[in-house]
Amino acid sequence: MFKRKIYDKLLEWKNESDGRTALLVEGARRIGKSTVVEEFAKNEYESYILIDFSRASKAVKSLFEDTSDLNYLFLQMQLQYKVDLHERKSLIVFDEVQQCPLARQAIKALVQDHRYDYVETGSLISIKRNVRDILIPSEERKISMYPMDYEEFLWAIGDTTTTPLLKRIFDAGKPIGDQIHRKLLRDFRLYMLVGGMPQAVNEYIETNNLGKVDQIKRDILNLYADDFKKIDSTGKLSYLFDAIPAQLNKNASRYQVSGVLKEERAESVLELIAELKDSRTVLVSYHANDPNAGMANNKDLGKFKLFLCDTGLFTTLMFKDRDFTENIIYEKLLSDKLSTNLGYLYENVVAQTLSTNGYELFYHTFMNGKTRRNYEVDFILARRNKICPLEIKSSGYKTHASLDAFSKKFSDRILSKYLVYTKDFSKDEDVIGLPIYLVQFL
Repeated sequence: MFKRKIYDKLLEWKNESDGRTALLVEGARRIGKSTVVEEFAKNEYESYILIDFSRASKAVKSLFEDTSDLNYLFLQMQLQYKVDLHERKSLIVFDEVQQCPLARQAIKALVQDHRYDYVETGSLISIKRNVRDILIPSEERKISMYPMDYEEFLWAIGDTTTTPLLKRIFDAGKPIGDQIHRKLLRDFRLYMLVGGMPQAVNEYIETNNLGKVDQIKRDILNLYADDFKKIDSTGKLSYLFDAIPAQLNKNASRYQVSGVLKEERAESVLELIAELKDSRTVLVSYHANDPNAGMANNKDLGKFKLFLCDTGLFTTLMFKDRDFTENIIYEKLLSDKLSTNLGYLYENVVAQTLSTNGYELFYHTFMNGKTRRNYEVDFILARRNKICPLEIKSSGYKTHASLDAFSKKFSDRILSKYLVYTKDFSKDEDVIGLPIYLVQFL
């Protein structure tokens, strides 16, 4: 199993909760939720039962139709799974719990009983049809899990030295030299291509073949497409998802729904966008109408941009019109020689990194009344009672007109401002030129 940071959060929950709450691990499919939770169960408890509701029998699911006799419920669990449960020393895992809403509802009674600990995992958890007829337990604590971040990817390939080095570079705030920078950037591009889906990472480690890695990612994208059909039989959800790279490539001020679904507007598909967001396959960045420390209070739900939860999947989705992504494309992407504007690819990895670090995603666009020019700041972070704007460049150009115009307009709100790009660390007066591989430390 790959080392994952969320393991420490599971351990923290176990020690702090002492069985007073259940833990719900939410995330997209195939990001490794079940694997890390089972590893946690093996290491931290005397015994455990893992109920995979995507495969569980009707007999097992029916146990949760009546939880008035918990002694009978636990007896049946032990008989079905041939595992002895020990009071306060065993864990019961409800895997893919969205497939059995009554099991999720039973959490209230199970936690109050306090004999065992409970961890739930699920994808598409918040879809209304899965929860509309049940009482969501207040005893449920939620944590989000994401694909492997860059540090976890490096751990997987046996590199434990690069991240501490990068942190020292970030803290020093000084250039490191062209030769070292080029190597670090090339290594980070490899992560952007492979991505953080454990299956894809494992395929890369075993075969060192990006074509085979691409096929794994296509299989995952097809799995997501099947999930979308179950949620929305009209196919609109799939269209919205597949069009994400093309929409970002247009460099428009928002996701243009009408360009994907004829005669539809953003306001008419808000429920579909919410379902995409809840599936954790997509990251949503909302327009902050008044960028300040409380951006969540003035976000525009009808003006948004969409990103994929995993940049490796994004890379494959960019070339979905081909039967496979040829190794030559990966080679050119890796060396930054593909003749196309890849700004939107870099935007996606920044969105993924910020989300993994716990930030909500916001951006801002505005027009200069005198020049009639449109400006856009790609991401805005809230820090204390100030904000930090980020402008993303896929090249080494050090121009930052949007960042300058934004900073002039909101000068009293700015804490720090960053130009995220593919060059070495630099400072242009009060603008910090930040190499893309250092965004993880913001």
